[in-house]
Amino acid sequence: MSEATASALTPQEATKKRGKFAAFIYELIKNKFLYLLALPGMLWFFVFAYLPMVGIIIAFQDFKAMKGILGSEFVGLKNFQFFFRSGDWIQIVTNTLFLNTLFIVFNTLAAVVIAVMVTELGGKWFKKITQSVMIFPHFLSWTVVAMFVMAFVATDGGFINQFIALFGFEPIQFLSSPGYWPLILVLLKIWHGAGFGSIVYMATISGINPDIYESASIDGASRFQKIRFITLPLLKPTVILLTILAVGGIFNGDFGMIYAIVGRNPMLYPTTDVIDTYLFRSMMDLGDMSMSAAIGFMQSLVGFILVLTVNAIAKKVAPESAIF
Repeated sequence: MSEATASALTPQEATKKRGKFAAFIYELIKNKFLYLLALPGMLWFFVFAYLPMVGIIIAFQDFKAMKGILGSEFVGLKNFQFFFRSGDWIQIVTNTLFLNTLFIVFNTLAAVVIAVMVTELGGKWFKKITQSVMIFPHFLSWTVVAMFVMAFVATDGGFINQFIALFGFEPIQFLSSPGYWPLILVLLKIWHGAGFGSIVYMATISGINPDIYESASIDGASRFQKIRFITLPLLKPTVILLTILAVGGIFNGDFGMIYAIVGRNPMLYPTTDVIDTYLFRSMMDLGDMSMSAAIGFMQSLVGFILVLTVNAIAKKVAPESAIF
């Protein structure tokens, strides 16, 4: 602390400042091994999450790889105009928000239901086998899943149309009927991720004090009443917290799933084309990194604003569930 700064502070403020610094040093020394354990993770985030933020400047440049970031021309908001001047941007944004809202809502509901059902099951080995079966789809690549999906929805030889044909009905043209695909994608998302997502909720339930359930049993509560009045209310903070985190990515379509399954089928774009798939096609067709960086920056900014908004709402409704 310089002499000019020290003289500007009152004795009480100077003492308080020294006290905070001393408390900080004491905390570092006291828990030095815990901070050392956290150091690799902190370095990873710094190198791979914070340092790349310098590249945000590409969104405001006419980026040329040969010139690099420092040599490329600054063009302001020109790269953002590329997206908003396209006639499809309203439909693409609507699809992104609609599909991701469905994913968040139904995946959360399915994960909570699975967690409650598994914890209520009797039998240790049966519970372990059930958990393994439900978690397994999460580790399958969307490319592999897409092959199975095509086997089900193909017009000629697809399992669904073969089953329909047994009753004399005409085959459904899934690959040229966009109206079916929001439902198909939501079901796939639940099948693929709900089991894995239920792990956090099962951990929360296992941390609930058993004495609460025993007291409820003594009072004559049924199993359903214990779920309704004990398990679900105690799960609420975790549900709200994970929902806030999920909302941060609501402007990012699940590119891996949608592109692997839908691909470049223009017949399905009216309900499945999201910002990420549109960006990827634009990048492949135009090869313009600046335009892609601009929309990526916009997605991140909107996601950040949504997290702050939802967190502020959660802070008023359930303060214990807010992130900060």
